[in-house]
Amino acid sequence: IMDFLTLPKKQEGLMAEKFNAFMFTDNDSGRQASLIQLTEADLPDEEVLIQVSYSGLNYKDGLAICGKGIVRRFPMVGGIDLVGSVIDGGQTEYIKGDQVIVNGWGLSEVHWGGFSQKQRLNPDWLVRMPSSFAESETMAIGTAGYTAMLCVLELEEQGVQPEDGEILVTGAAGGVGSVAIALLSGLGYQVVASTGRQETHDYLRFLGASDFISRSELSKAGRPFQKERWAGAVDTVGTATLANVLAQTQYGGVVTCCGLAGGADLPASVLPFILRNVHLIGVDSVMASKERRQHAWDRLESDLDRNKLTQLTTVEPMSALPQLGPKIIAGKTRGRVVIDVNQ
Repeated sequence: IMDFLTLPKKQEGLMAEKFNAFMFTDNDSGRQASLIQLTEADLPDEEVLIQVSYSGLNYKDGLAICGKGIVRRFPMVGGIDLVGSVIDGGQTEYIKGDQVIVNGWGLSEVHWGGFSQKQRLNPDWLVRMPSSFAESETMAIGTAGYTAMLCVLELEEQGVQPEDGEILVTGAAGGVGSVAIALLSGLGYQVVASTGRQETHDYLRFLGASDFISRSELSKAGRPFQKERWAGAVDTVGTATLANVLAQTQYGGVVTCCGLAGGADLPASVLPFILRNVHLIGVDSVMASKERRQHAWDRLESDLDRNKLTQLTTVEPMSALPQLGPKIIAGKTRGRVVIDVNQ
């Protein structure tokens, strides 16, 4: 455990009360990830001070914990999302007690993130928490669920209707996949789940999956042009899986891509695009506009079944992060893992 006194003091005259954070460092001993103690004086020089309640465990967090190159500045407090209450809003629109959510914006990469009991952030990054949610529910949704909502919005805006046919969700038992299935099924779509874990089928049926396709069936190299099946898709895997999804998409169908759990390459053909008018839409959750974010959270508030949300969520203490990081990278977590930063 690193002593908080070894960190540079950025601001003088602030409270010296210590609090916990999970930090990545890079020094002569190599890269390390550990639970440490900070004070408010150690926090970044941003305007809004937040009392953090929860963060989430996301694939990017797992990469950072495993030293996979996500972190670009050291020392770095991890956690790509958070929810909490404003302690001090400075000269901004936010006042003490306002409940806010932050997703993306380079948290845990170039800006200190949510694995901390307190954090100082740029007010432009904040989204007001929908009033009907509990704080833990927003991180049960987290960056993964918010990204899933962005994918669903793209499908809707491209005109994909429930009556058009089946919607495929790859990486179905993961965070994005789980929330995408719950959202799509609740909106009346027929959802097919792709997973490599048969033991998750009952869980995915509960979320709303009506059928299944094996991960191995999509991950093998396939022909560039295959039998039409999907009216749309939410892909979190990339590589050969995404290539096969494109090759199987119906004329005029829409595929949203938001992840690379299987790889960053795309060994595909242009044939689905030029012969079937297939649309491939990239979905970025990190730099989306504040208006787009607020719209996504408003739709999550109205469209996501809270009972399903409860079933896809587990809560873990921040002290468990070293063990949880490798698990999410290996695909051994299910649904959403909420991190209680106060445990």
